[in-house]
Amino acid sequence: MLNLKPEVVAQLERVLGSVEMLLPRTVKPVDWSVCYAANWRRHSFSGYLEPVKVTDTTTLAELLGVEEQKEVMIHNTRQFLAGLPANNALLWGSRGTGKSSLVKALLNEFAAKGLRVIQIEKEDLIYLSEIFNAVEDQPYRFILLCDDLTFEVGELSYKMLKSALDGSVYSPPENVLIYVTSNRRHLLPEYESDHLGGKFVKGEMQQSEAMEEKVSLSDRFGLWIAFYAFSQDRYLDAVRLAVAREARERKVEIPVTKELEREAIDWSHEKSKRCGRTAYQFAKNYVGRYLLPRYSL
Repeated sequence: MLNLKPEVVAQLERVLGSVEMLLPRTVKPVDWSVCYAANWRRHSFSGYLEPVKVTDTTTLAELLGVEEQKEVMIHNTRQFLAGLPANNALLWGSRGTGKSSLVKALLNEFAAKGLRVIQIEKEDLIYLSEIFNAVEDQPYRFILLCDDLTFEVGELSYKMLKSALDGSVYSPPENVLIYVTSNRRHLLPEYESDHLGGKFVKGEMQQSEAMEEKVSLSDRFGLWIAFYAFSQDRYLDAVRLAVAREARERKVEIPVTKELEREAIDWSHEKSKRCGRTAYQFAKNYVGRYLLPRYSL
């Protein structure tokens, strides 16, 4: 038996502790029969799927001002669930207009029919193949969601996503679709200089090499779904719906008055944005102030 000095034993314990931190975590496989959503969590040189409790109860009917977008995404998702051809989708446009909420609403609508969602951060797209391997034999249909995605030129995760959408060695199995939300249509920043270098070929203007590269990723999504800021009338519709929802959850009735609408418009001016997110934030503020006098705080 080795007779080690205490300082050597302490050093070995520190080394073993450091090595243990680098080893993959031992986690139970996700039980997709009761879990509808999961996040990919990076750990050391790999990662794991972490079940999450779905708390967002948004329904498709509650999403206003995006009727055309809903129709396209509902049809595409239903095709996917039926095992029919369906497209990866890029939901792009103005912030707060319902891109992420639409995906969550699709999960709430179709979870009972076998739809599941895995959310992944941009930095973890390098682990796409591991995620695909983890779910390819599952009897469910998975939406891989990358929310609020933008890239800078040269990022490795950009190339990994491009390869997956290309159908290369990283291509997803038949039970996985990729839905991405972004404020940018081409997912990369565009500069005035990018448009220099274009040329006419047989009478038609061809894009510069810089622009060709920047549109090459978004071109790989079969669906481009655009979202725009609301008109004032549509924004007020969203406010009424959001206030009613907050009131219903607290089992109270809150009248929608002209004063409420004026406050909602002023709120949108302060935010410089008319959209579903602004309407929801206003509703939380208004309903909270409306009900606070009933509490002795």
